[in-house]
Amino acid sequence: MKKIIRRLLSLATLLFLSFSIAPMASAATAEPTDDIVGIALGNEDFSILVSALQKAELVDDLQGDGPFTVFAPTNAAFEKLLGELGITAEELLAQPDLGKVLTYHVVSGKVMAADLTDGMKAETLNGEELTFDLSDAPMVNKSNITTTDIEATNGVIHVIDTILVPSNFKLQETDLEADQVAQTGIEGNTLLLVSILVTGSLLLLFVFKKKTA
Repeated sequence: MKKIIRRLLSLATLLFLSFSIAPMASAATAEPTDDIVGIALGNEDFSILVSALQKAELVDDLQGDGPFTVFAPTNAAFEKLLGELGITAEELLAQPDLGKVLTYHVVSGKVMAADLTDGMKAETLNGEELTFDLSDAPMVNKSNITTTDIEATNGVIHVIDTILVPSNFKLQETDLEADQVAQTGIEGNTLLLVSILVTGSLLLLFVFKKKTA
């Protein structure tokens, strides 16, 4: 009788574990439902990247069949580049060569992390090559690959912490439109008005002190 009870308990335990593990296994092997652009849109850390893709009119391309491998820079990566170049996000998005930078982050085909080898080179849609260093933490050019194998319906995304700048990118002066300048939170007319008010206040203060002296 005790043996039968033990067997029944063992069977119940196995059934419980089977039902518990099944959903986890299903989630791990689930097919992706979003394309590359959809995944980027759903992640706040890629908001600048999405804006750049829209500005460069590359959204439709990355929603195509592909497959594509995208090395996606985070907002922090963009902010680091802005600091190095000494420009604003609006000035970066207005760059004529913005498309060259973005296509330098895209490789044709689906390249998973397991496919990378140390010293491997891959041609980008820009036409220039990327170089991979796996001797320590995985890197592409001088950027760390922080997250790998985010699968999309039309390829895969690997997250990087530094913008990849191709040799054919040239930083140029840009004429920002009024609506673009407004996005920075500082408008030329506002600065002029503030300057006039400050100057006027200082003059009045000077005149008042002179009269009372």
